[in-house]
Amino acid sequence: MKKGVQVRFCPGDRERLEAVIGSGNSLQKHVWRARIVLLSGDGVGTMAIQRQTGKSKPTIWRWQARFMAEGVDGLLHDATRPSRKKPLTAATIERVVEMTLAGEAPGEATHWTGRAMAKAAGISLRSVQRIWAAHGLKPHRLRRFKLSNDAKFAAKVEDVVGLYVNPPEHALVLALDEKSQIQALDRTQPGLPMKRGRCGTMTHDYKRHGTTTLFAALNVLDGKIIGQCMSRHRHQEFIRFLNKINRETPPKRAVHLIVDNYATHKHPKVRAWLARHRRFHFHFTPTSASWLNAVEGFFAKLTRRRLKRGVFNGIADLQTAINRFLRETNDDPKPFIWTADPDAIIEKVRRGKQVLASIH
Repeated sequence: MKKGVQVRFCPGDRERLEAVIGSGNSLQKHVWRARIVLLSGDGVGTMAIQRQTGKSKPTIWRWQARFMAEGVDGLLHDATRPSRKKPLTAATIERVVEMTLAGEAPGEATHWTGRAMAKAAGISLRSVQRIWAAHGLKPHRLRRFKLSNDAKFAAKVEDVVGLYVNPPEHALVLALDEKSQIQALDRTQPGLPMKRGRCGTMTHDYKRHGTTTLFAALNVLDGKIIGQCMSRHRHQEFIRFLNKINRETPPKRAVHLIVDNYATHKHPKVRAWLARHRRFHFHFTPTSASWLNAVEGFFAKLTRRRLKRGVFNGIADLQTAINRFLRETNDDPKPFIWTADPDAIIEKVRRGKQVLASIH
């Protein structure tokens, strides 16, 4: 045994070591470590332990010392080894971050990739990935935006949001819009249903059977939808839908309609219709701010839950499916609740415009 090392067992150590050796579930490295210590405790010399275990003197001495320092538990785990590679310097990390934020990718590329950055910085791909993760950088991702240039943006936001959070008494507030060009898509081959270990399948190609337009008005107070499918979305169809709303709402109640700036909504004949129906009032959302219209949420739900995976044999089949979805929505309506602060929205747009102005 190495000088200065003396193997002594505490109560229970021998039983634990013998259990490690006798267990069929023990790792082999744990078995020979335990055997080294047991032989050492029985007074067997280093040369004899070498012959019985096939291990070198440094290995035997290492595990004798580990046992005396940490006991049996020390034999059952490996010490953390220092990395063979030197850590990246602060200058290298800063350089990678600066190059990423600059966005000037090499050649004709529009953005940095991990491999391109690794080659340019002279480090590994994994190092680039760690740096990007630590600094919250995702050059492969892109978020789209559109700032409204409406001169009356603030006033229109306050007007529309005011209708959502504090609607007029004894009046209806309807968020109205058209979802145009809804395609009746059929698949070229039937898909396979989902089963354990495999998702459902659907062909990437399709057959077109025409389009339809859904006119929809969401009652923000009770969540019910007034909807109608039409072949086109001109001012004639819009007036027909207004007549439908007029028929299906209480005749003595004022109706406040939230609409976007589509030219059809401002057609002279539509204005004439409003002049004849004094209980109807239009409230226009700011330009490039369709997200302010509550009915857009219903359109997204319709697309996600009924249209995206739908298979339709024709326009009639598509319209029937949409009408069924409308009935299901109205059977279990959910009132629309606006939660965003209009002042925060206005301030965010103001800051966005300042940033764009500073860039250009």
